[in-house]
Amino acid sequence: MSIQRIWSKSAIYLVLIAFAAFYAMPFYVMLITGLKPYQDVNVTRMWEFPKGLYLGSFTQAWTLVAPNFWNSVMITVPAALISSMIGSINGYIFAKWRFRGSDTLFILFLVGMFLPYQGILIPLVQTLMAVGLYATMPGLILVHCIFGIPITALLFRGYYAGIPNELMDAGKIDGCGFFGLYRYILLPISMPAFAVVLLWQFTSIWNDYLIGLIVLSNPVLAPVNIAVKNIAGSWSVEWNVQMSAALIAALPTVIVYLLLGKLFMRGLLAGALKG
Repeated sequence: MSIQRIWSKSAIYLVLIAFAAFYAMPFYVMLITGLKPYQDVNVTRMWEFPKGLYLGSFTQAWTLVAPNFWNSVMITVPAALISSMIGSINGYIFAKWRFRGSDTLFILFLVGMFLPYQGILIPLVQTLMAVGLYATMPGLILVHCIFGIPITALLFRGYYAGIPNELMDAGKIDGCGFFGLYRYILLPISMPAFAVVLLWQFTSIWNDYLIGLIVLSNPVLAPVNIAVKNIAGSWSVEWNVQMSAALIAALPTVIVYLLLGKLFMRGLLAGALKG
């Protein structure tokens, strides 16, 4: 290997390490701040390592946000699963069941991706109140499922479009109807797409703040991100507890991506290659 190639590779790695350090910097500050007692927290010395291993901040933070943490679990898991299933059926329809106006209808679906949440909050609340689901967890789950329809349909449509139509024709010859083709042909081979969509939906729903704040007006039912915000007092903030709570709230998405990151990338590449 030539010296020039070694230097070029080294430069690339240095740039990548610099970007990684830049993006990991907030996580580092959160972690070391959470490991400090309140009297050791100082804005001018926030980069300093803690003097010792102090876990009292995490214990206090977990006591404050634990009920809301489990609220987020009960909201995110069913919402991600249901929205992914709905998206897979929509993607199947738009990719394999062509009908007059399907392209126009699909574009209208995608318009939902660009609607700002702030612009539809009032009709959203009015609709939920009319059907008796305002300030309830099922209402919030329903909202996330509906808001997830455009992006999930787009991802599944791109994946299903690459599946040969001859496979679908063979299923029709064997007597499969609309749901039979989906159940016995498309569903078993769409696990990479499901991995991508589930991870996407899990992250977006878990990290949501605005919709949970508006739909669930009761702090007892609120997701964990709202509980983290509510820890801050009106006049002072215990930054060590605040940072510990933020780490607790971020931990599930970090763990999910660390465990399933390869599957996520494999699903993205599979969709790209099929598309």
